[in-house]
Amino acid sequence: MVKNLRTCDLADPLGLEATRPALSWQLTGGTAQTAYHVQVDGLWDSGEVESADQRVLYGGEPLTSGIAARWRVRVRDADGAWSGWSAEASFELGLLSPDDWSAAWITHPDWYDENDGPRAGEGYPLPLLAGEFTLAAPPVSARLHVAGLGVYVASVNGSPVTDAVLEPPYSDFAKRVVYATHDVTALLREGRNAIGVALGPGIAHVFPHQDRYMKFFGSKAAPRAIAQLEVGYADGTTARFVTGADWLATEGPTTRSHWYGGEDHDARLEIPGWDAPGTDRSSWRPVTVRPDGTQMLRSRTCPPIRITERLPATGKLVATDGTAVFDVGAVTAGWPELRLDLPAGRYLRLLPGDQLDAFGRVVQSKPTTGAPIFSTYVTKDGPQTWHPSFRYDGFRYVEVQGLPEHVGADAVTALVLRADNEHVGRFETSRPLIDDIHRIIDRAVRGNMYSVLTDCPHREKLGWLEQAHLLFDVVAYNYDVAAYCRELLVGIAEAQTEEGLVPDTAPEYVVFEGAFRDDPNWGGALIRMPWQIYRWYGDTTAMARHYDAMGRYLDYLTGKAENGILGHGLGDWFGLDDSTPVPLVSTWGYWRAAATMAKVAGVLGRDDDAKRFRALTDTISAAFTGAFRQDDGGFGGQASQVFALDMGVVPEELTPGALDRLSRDVRDGVITVGEIALPALYQVLTRAGRHEALWGFANSTSHPSYGYQVRHGATALTEAWDGPTRGLSQNHYMLGAIDAWFYRGLGGIGQAPGSNGFRRLIVAPAAPGDLESVRAATRTPYGQVGVSWQRSDGEFALEVEVPPGSSAEVRLPDLGLTRHTAPEGAVAVGERAWQVRAGHWTFGATK
Repeated sequence: MVKNLRTCDLADPLGLEATRPALSWQLTGGTAQTAYHVQVDGLWDSGEVESADQRVLYGGEPLTSGIAARWRVRVRDADGAWSGWSAEASFELGLLSPDDWSAAWITHPDWYDENDGPRAGEGYPLPLLAGEFTLAAPPVSARLHVAGLGVYVASVNGSPVTDAVLEPPYSDFAKRVVYATHDVTALLREGRNAIGVALGPGIAHVFPHQDRYMKFFGSKAAPRAIAQLEVGYADGTTARFVTGADWLATEGPTTRSHWYGGEDHDARLEIPGWDAPGTDRSSWRPVTVRPDGTQMLRSRTCPPIRITERLPATGKLVATDGTAVFDVGAVTAGWPELRLDLPAGRYLRLLPGDQLDAFGRVVQSKPTTGAPIFSTYVTKDGPQTWHPSFRYDGFRYVEVQGLPEHVGADAVTALVLRADNEHVGRFETSRPLIDDIHRIIDRAVRGNMYSVLTDCPHREKLGWLEQAHLLFDVVAYNYDVAAYCRELLVGIAEAQTEEGLVPDTAPEYVVFEGAFRDDPNWGGALIRMPWQIYRWYGDTTAMARHYDAMGRYLDYLTGKAENGILGHGLGDWFGLDDSTPVPLVSTWGYWRAAATMAKVAGVLGRDDDAKRFRALTDTISAAFTGAFRQDDGGFGGQASQVFALDMGVVPEELTPGALDRLSRDVRDGVITVGEIALPALYQVLTRAGRHEALWGFANSTSHPSYGYQVRHGATALTEAWDGPTRGLSQNHYMLGAIDAWFYRGLGGIGQAPGSNGFRRLIVAPAAPGDLESVRAATRTPYGQVGVSWQRSDGEFALEVEVPPGSSAEVRLPDLGLTRHTAPEGAVAVGERAWQVRAGHWTFGATK
């Protein structure tokens, strides 16, 4: 009756920092919960609580460092019967205080000079760090807390401690370094043991060099590592082993790694057993112990990056000059992996790219991937496998220079990486073009869902913030990002300046100038995302945690505004119509921030603030109307009109005509808006029920359109509407807002006004044009919502799955059919509309 127990939206997490964690669960069958009872392993018993809530905060004494607990829940149904206890879930807290750490930061002595600072990458191979220790008996528990700057790979007795990669995630490393906690009990043994850490500079230390591409260079922190092993024995005693002066360092086989430019590895320099106990390290050097403290260490609280797919090369292409080029079949992001059987000493150069030139060679240039980007590999003797470990690339093609002719297509596989947020969405239709559009948008989301939401996985690798909130629904329909987005917000809040400005990128590794640092439609992510997390997942913690920072940002915008108008910003970025005034776009972003703050304050019970923010919203609306409304009552070009319609400032008598003109343009494929107005355009037309217009655009294959990209070979959404033929990045998701309409419009999956967490669903699919069928599903906090419909001559059939704990209003589209059928138990609430509880429901319509 109860399943999917989660702590802070994670399954059995280790290393939590929350001393009052959120505990949530889902129901099975058609259960309607009227009460719950939670028990946390001797720490807290909620008792029987009259409530339908399926998300509660731990209510016992605040938890302390290292606490491990198991918990369970039972619920009471509408008939008064209690369920049995659920299966147990678990969680463990990490190290909550700097004083809980006795480990020291360490690095290779050549990587840091007390006078010159970090020297990593400047001719110094990447180091291997190792320490040995002895266990008095077999352990019954062991937790390794480990962090590194910039990228580390940790092992115990020669085995990786995790399948997570590219650790740690992005943060402002001068303020916060994320550590991970791993259960390594099974890797340890009585007697001698060893911990190894391979260390690279990552994005924490982007060193300047001349021969390869750099987006920027600069150092947030000197490369280093820290590790602390906590061991428990059967007799109740404990032991601790930490990084310190007794550790040793040597140069490893990776001779250089640059976050943007590439990675070099000489397999002949590999040291077998370097991280195993008993290895001869007499030639190694003592590590340098850094004086850095542990105040900045914070636990990772969201899924890490993992290998999520393996794409074997679909073929080995041969360029006109004989160079081998491998095609993995789709534009993706991650690692090219080599599998070879060659003699030692062969020098290979790998160039990743998304496109090929007329001669069959990989294309790299500044507006596409950045250039030059390449990795090198020097072979050892015999069978061997290698991929970069300290960086990643965006690519579809891998050009391998220096490869013998006999090597076949099986030599290269793409290891696809992304933040391992669970894939929860499904969308398919009877129209292959629509499915292809969904597929390329999803592929671009995957290619940019790393420890931050990047805009592209090659030339930028930065967390530009506009996509994080403007396309929140696109990401959330497809992936469970509850914990992930809370973590993103921590980084955004860290980037806020003392003046209240939220920069356009977070973390802010490079400070851009002007509007590229200060635009309300980028910085507005700090205000919008906590609200979106609440709406999507029913979680108020992000709003509460960041409320003051959100208010400071709104105050910052107010201080920059003149008479309610904001004059600075990037405008409607990448629009095809450059006539949209920048102040109009920025003022819309300002209005949206104020309107969102009013709603946030209302939910948190800050009534005086809510009143003040509503008044500010009204002031901005009036200023917008006064500044931008034209003599004919309109607001100018397409984007300007979209923003005005979204704000509700178009006069009521003029709204139908404005919607008609916009619908006609969209239906005919005449879209001129940029990435800021595009989501608003879809939302405005969806609210108005103008699905036929959106359907027309979705089926267009001329420029500008998604279909143009599909027809010209795109396998991931591109940066520009005509990206496959124009160039630029072939892996951007900023234009992907239509995917939310696929789920909400064609699939009909939405929620009622005032609902949060999809407690009260609106299932109202559109059936535009000649579309014959749709299958859509996503997982909400209460379970999966599923919609499947199909139609043929004179008939329409709809199946709806409503998860336990939710209810739904189901609305059939107006197809001119006169007989409508609903199952027993569905309560009519209007023409072609019924209210239903949890369960599987079938509706129909005929002539």
